[in-house]
Amino acid sequence: MPKSPAITLDVDGREVRLSSPDKVYFPELGLTKLDVARYVMAVGPGMLAGLRCRPTTMERWPGGVHPGMVMASRADGRGDAFYQKRAPKGMPETVKTATVTYPSGRTAPQVTPTSIADLVWMVNLGTLRWHPWPVTAPDADHVDQLRIDLDPQPGTDVRQAATAALELRSILQELGLEGFCKTSGGRGLHVFCHVVPTDFIDARHATIAIGRELARRLPNLVTVNWWKEERGERIFVDFNQMARDRLMASAYSIRPVASAQVSAPLDWDEVPGVDPSRFTVQTMPQRFAEFGDLWEPLYASTPASLERALAWYERDVAAGEGELPYPPEYPKMPGEPKRVQPSRKASSD
Repeated sequence: MPKSPAITLDVDGREVRLSSPDKVYFPELGLTKLDVARYVMAVGPGMLAGLRCRPTTMERWPGGVHPGMVMASRADGRGDAFYQKRAPKGMPETVKTATVTYPSGRTAPQVTPTSIADLVWMVNLGTLRWHPWPVTAPDADHVDQLRIDLDPQPGTDVRQAATAALELRSILQELGLEGFCKTSGGRGLHVFCHVVPTDFIDARHATIAIGRELARRLPNLVTVNWWKEERGERIFVDFNQMARDRLMASAYSIRPVASAQVSAPLDWDEVPGVDPSRFTVQTMPQRFAEFGDLWEPLYASTPASLERALAWYERDVAAGEGELPYPPEYPKMPGEPKRVQPSRKASSD
């Protein structure tokens, strides 16, 4: 079947080229690349608010989402989809970039969206999920968003994550932080806070302290155990999502699944009965038109200090609960325990 000719979209007064607009991206729903672009334009003000001037990794699915398609692995780089970190060559002159530093110490320019037209240009590259850094250019080394990932483990689902999120909200309030909740696009929930810029290590330590406190209050429901064999059927607070270059999908990003679910900002009243399957490329534009961006108050809020959360971390250190393992691709970090899962450590002792 011949490719459909490229078209030009008017995006807030800027022309954006869209190649192969009729290419099917979600076959079960009959959604095309053009449908994805129109979705992004419909929710664009909310999506851009979460991405504006933030170095952003693009999760690209240039062939769409079809049965059997896989993400390229670190091992061989082969797959139907991939993460684009470095800003691609041949970008429009209007697209801005910022230099980020990776855990290895290497640096690279990454795209920092500043307009809805930028987002549609990224759709033309096959982008379905946007993974922004928790920093705002030009200061790419200081975190201004604390992000807490509530990740359901096998045997749990979004109902347990919702219970954890509500208790987490109370903890954040005790710390002088205001939390905003969204679906991950799958079973999990994400809670973000606007914070006074701080370095990545302090932001991660604050997240560890908050996660530990949540696990103390809900010990049968929540864990901060890094090793999967120790988590059980609990919600895992993935503290390493606050490590440098470990990113979460932005609000309104599209999950690469047949149903085209999206990451949906929530009102706290919606959290107890949240059903992530309700939020899709097909349903979100109407919700956005009716309610607007529920996370608008997040971006307008006054940044809060992490001082109290860091005091909790120091309290835990004094009690013998110190640093936790970093992701495997990280260099050895100060104070970090050995990266050996408990069962292997026990067998070698």
